[in-house]
Amino acid sequence: MFRPLELFIGLRYLRAKRRNHFISFISLSSALGIALGIVVIITVLSVMNGFHSEVRDRMLRMASHAHLLNLHGNLEDWQRAKDSIKHIEEIVAVAPYIEAQAMLVKSSQVAGVQLTGIDPAIETQVSDIEDFLLDQNLHVLTPNQFNILIGSELAKYLGVKVGDKVTLIAPEASVTPAGILPKMRRFTVAGIYEIGMNQFDRNTALIHLGDAQKLYRYGDAVSGLRLKLADLFMVPNLTYHVNNELNGKYWMTDWTERHQNFFRAVKMEKTMMFVIMVLIVAVAAFNVVSMLIMVVTDKQADIAILRTYGISSKSILWIFIIQGSLIGIFGTLFGVLGGIALTLNLESIIQFVEQMIGQKVLDPSVYYITDLPVALHVSDVSFVALISFSLTILATIYPAMKAASTQPAQALRYE
Repeated sequence: MFRPLELFIGLRYLRAKRRNHFISFISLSSALGIALGIVVIITVLSVMNGFHSEVRDRMLRMASHAHLLNLHGNLEDWQRAKDSIKHIEEIVAVAPYIEAQAMLVKSSQVAGVQLTGIDPAIETQVSDIEDFLLDQNLHVLTPNQFNILIGSELAKYLGVKVGDKVTLIAPEASVTPAGILPKMRRFTVAGIYEIGMNQFDRNTALIHLGDAQKLYRYGDAVSGLRLKLADLFMVPNLTYHVNNELNGKYWMTDWTERHQNFFRAVKMEKTMMFVIMVLIVAVAAFNVVSMLIMVVTDKQADIAILRTYGISSKSILWIFIIQGSLIGIFGTLFGVLGGIALTLNLESIIQFVEQMIGQKVLDPSVYYITDLPVALHVSDVSFVALISFSLTILATIYPAMKAASTQPAQALRYE
């Protein structure tokens, strides 16, 4: 262990004399480089955490935690399928649905949509779609009235408002004397919803389950059952057990499977961004190497004199490890404080920038969400600080060993 003497000398070497201001400047630059790298890492990771959480929550408020399907086509006996899983305590609610592709036409505007047929009476039990409706509720979807709910971005694209008529073209052919024609039906826009995700606001539409059954000739069948669970994070384990219990008669899929490409991409992007940012901190941390090498060269005579006074090479080693570690401590401390401060005020900064430039930073036509969410995790901050300090300690080892190996006779030969 090092004694207070090593700590005193290490602190003394950080303070500049008249002849070595350049070394002190390099020390300050190294600390600032480490701090800046940590600020960037904490901010980027917090934004990515917030983005991941926000997209997941919005997606699952519109979609479902899990789906129960028939592996061989439509779910004909969906009531029996519902009864087969109603004993599972983790399942809070169940609702039938029909999912299909369609095109909406208004004048010269044509848009492809993911069409979902729902039962308004029980849909609110499995999703929060009603919370996103603008001045309407789900009860505007009544059977045989052929009403439709569309997203706000889709409404802007088609140039429609509540009460307007749109033509829905289904990929179901009808045989007529004029030949085979696509099946078309006039629908009334009964409501508009705005979720804040372009994926839903631009590419989805909702109709009544009965209207969807008639339009797509499902009879009494549905595409599957939508499930809401008490805890969305326990879904993968529950899916495995339910599928074993159903013995292949039905098949349960969850949100981690249906959206796995997106969440895997986000996770990989976060990992790669973290690696890149750590490399930035590593560059700043290893500036400590060059700084300590210059200090060791400049202090050759001082080291030799200390050795002649009986200070061991191990103490010399600790002196320079302490000096480099102090740079790492100050850089890490200021970086963590700066990163937390920037992260907590990032939304206000973004709003100010948007007011200055007169447009949204996140283009809704490109990004899933239009606001910049932030989620500061203590675990991320702690891990970043640990990595940064560890890299700084690692950077001090070679210069410190070089100083400890100094031979007093050789160092003082030309003094």
